[in-house]
Amino acid sequence: MTTKRDLRIVFMGTPDFAVATLKALLYHNYNVVGVITAPDRPAGRGQKLRASAVKQFALEHDLKILQPKNLKAETFIEELKALNANLQIIVAFRMLPKVVWQMPEYGTFNLHASLLPQYRGAAPIHWAIINGETKTGVTTFFIDEKIDTGAIISKKETKIGKDTTVGELHDELMNIGSELVIETVIQIETGKESTKTQPKSENLKTAYKLNRENCKIDWSQPIDTIYNMTRGLNPFPAAWCYLDNDDKEELSIKIYGVEKLLENHNFDNGQLISTKDELKVACTGGYINIKAMQLPGKRKMDIKSLLNGFHFSESAKLL
Repeated sequence: MTTKRDLRIVFMGTPDFAVATLKALLYHNYNVVGVITAPDRPAGRGQKLRASAVKQFALEHDLKILQPKNLKAETFIEELKALNANLQIIVAFRMLPKVVWQMPEYGTFNLHASLLPQYRGAAPIHWAIINGETKTGVTTFFIDEKIDTGAIISKKETKIGKDTTVGELHDELMNIGSELVIETVIQIETGKESTKTQPKSENLKTAYKLNRENCKIDWSQPIDTIYNMTRGLNPFPAAWCYLDNDDKEELSIKIYGVEKLLENHNFDNGQLISTKDELKVACTGGYINIKAMQLPGKRKMDIKSLLNGFHFSESAKLL
C-alpha cells in the first residue's frame, strides 16, 4: 500500500485562469494553507481598488491570503515560512526569486499553457493561435532559475480548431490545466513523480509579451496571417489598426470577430467595402469580413448595429 505524503500547499496565482486550479484543489480536499496573489489594483472609471480573481475566490473560501509587493521582502519571506508549506503550486503568477521557489520540501511547480519547450513566455495561448498552430496543451514543471525552463513533470495536449479564438482556447486550457495539476499533485503526494529535462532545440517559438505594436494588423500580410492574428487576439486584448475615413485624423479601432472569404479581387490591401449590413476588408488572397468592431470611445458593436449609425466613405481604408 502506497503511503501518501501529508501535503501542505501554498497556491500562487492572480487571474481567472488560476481560479479553476485553486477550485480543483479544494474540491479534491487538498490542504491549501495559503494563497499568494497580486496586490489590489485600481480599475474602471473610478479607479477603485479591485481584488484579483484569485483573491476574490480565496476570500469566499476563508483561505489565508498574502499580497506581497516585493517577493524578496523579509516580511513576506517570514510570513511564507510561517505557513510551513511543503509544496507550492504556481498558475499565472510572476517570476519567483530562488529563496521562494526552493523553500518547500517537495518543490514548487508551475502550470504553463503550452507544450513546453515551445511557447515559453507571457502569452502562450495567444501566440499559438496567431502562429496558426493546430495543437497546443498544458505542461507542469518544477521551477528553476530561468523562465519556463524547469524539468517537465506532465503534459496534456489538445487540438486548436481552424476558427478557435483565444477566448475559447483560454477556457479549454484553463479546465484541462486544472485537471493536469491534480494529476501532478497525486504523483507528488504518492512520491511517484518523475521528470524529464526540457529538450534543447534551435526551433523554439517564443510567447512574447503582447503590446500595442505586436497587436497591430498589417493589411499587406496574407489573408491567413491576418485571420489567425485577429482570432488569436479575440476577445483580449483585441487586434487593432487605423481607420482612414476621409476625416482629418485617423481613428484607432479594434477588430473582434471576423471570417475570411477567399476570392480574387483588384482592390488595394486595406480597402473597405461596405453595404447596409456587411463590412469587408480587401487583403492578399481575399477579404476579411468583420463581424464586430469598436470605435474610439464607443462600446464593442456587431457590424450590422455599427453600420446603422456610422458611415464609411467609398474610399475608406484600414491602415
